[in-house]
Amino acid sequence: MSSVSYYTAEGLKKLREELSNLKDVERPKASQAIADARDKGDLSENAEYDAAKEAQGLLELKISKLEETLANARLIDESQLDTSKVLVLSTVKLKNRANGMEMKYTLVAESEADLKTGKISVSSPIGKGLLGKEVGDTAEITVPNGTLKFDILEITRD
Repeated sequence: MSSVSYYTAEGLKKLREELSNLKDVERPKASQAIADARDKGDLSENAEYDAAKEAQGLLELKISKLEETLANARLIDESQLDTSKVLVLSTVKLKNRANGMEMKYTLVAESEADLKTGKISVSSPIGKGLLGKEVGDTAEITVPNGTLKFDILEITRD
């Protein structure tokens, strides 16, 4: 049984596009590869055929998992979110107490996380440690490297 995941409109659109690409582009390619390998003769000694069948199996598994994810995906209604606390889709400005460095993160669903763009997963240690905090709070977050302390400076919705 899988759990419900919450997505932004952008994240849901990316998932749907990826599924469409797998079904409409990659699936026909896999079928063609099997057909080409089958045309080369004896299937009992045809490694190319075996490889194509295995690739098709992996592709079908990926499609199945993506369909399941989409079936359990829910769109987040940003207008209903409380802006006084850190929640999913909150952009949080933090100050690291150890080195005084300030940073900004947006908390998103796990599949949308991208550290390069400042998007961290709500299920990551830092994401979990920030959830429910308010401006002025200090978040003590245990990471594999030890405990980090962050001051919450600002919470916004972009």
